[in-house]
Amino acid sequence: MTTTSITNDQAQVLLVDDDQYLCQLLSEYLTGEGFAVATAADGEQALLQLRDGGKTDVVVLDIMMPKISGLDVLKQLRQFSSLPVIMLTGRGDDIDRILGLEMGADDYLAKPCNPRELSARIKAVLRRTRPNESVATPKTLGGLHLDPSALSASLDGQPLGLTGAEFRVLQLLVEHIGQVLSKEFMTEQVLQRKLTRYDRSIDVHVSRVRQKLAQAQPAQEGFHIKAVRGMGYQLLTGATGDEN
Repeated sequence: MTTTSITNDQAQVLLVDDDQYLCQLLSEYLTGEGFAVATAADGEQALLQLRDGGKTDVVVLDIMMPKISGLDVLKQLRQFSSLPVIMLTGRGDDIDRILGLEMGADDYLAKPCNPRELSARIKAVLRRTRPNESVATPKTLGGLHLDPSALSASLDGQPLGLTGAEFRVLQLLVEHIGQVLSKEFMTEQVLQRKLTRYDRSIDVHVSRVRQKLAQAQPAQEGFHIKAVRGMGYQLLTGATGDEN
């Protein structure tokens, strides 16, 4: 299976934004890139389409919208779906970006966005959520079980409920258990882009994985993600150590 077929073959993008001109511009570009594009002018319409069960592979979601904000749409979506979501945020809206990631968004892009950059982000998300089944071998480490073909993980039989980005974070840490992985390396491997200044995406994804591991096991036992100051993160078993 080629990279192109993994990323945009028959991929359906739901573009949610009340800016009709921007929706038309992005839709035309993404269609030219081989995506099928549906649009929703507000959060209520988007949730109706998503609950309807139609084919959607990735959601591009603006934060600032009438009726229901993008963050509220994301919150409701995560109650019934783990579909990958790319948030569109205003430039400099760092709090909204972090909130979006903490609520389960896979990535974000500042507006006004470059259509080519958005296409690249969508393809990167689809590569994470459509793994090559020929190399998607389940892995078990102690009570931790990872199934790449389903992008699912469980600990002692309890599902962790990870998003696609969170699964990739945990998978990467498991593959390099005990090793300190830099934020630069993790960003390139998980988000498939370079780490930029002030970009806290990987930190937020790691934090969410850490929380979900902690909720699924007794305190001070099992698997723990340690932050190594100035270096990165490592997955350990046993005592939690420093988790700054």
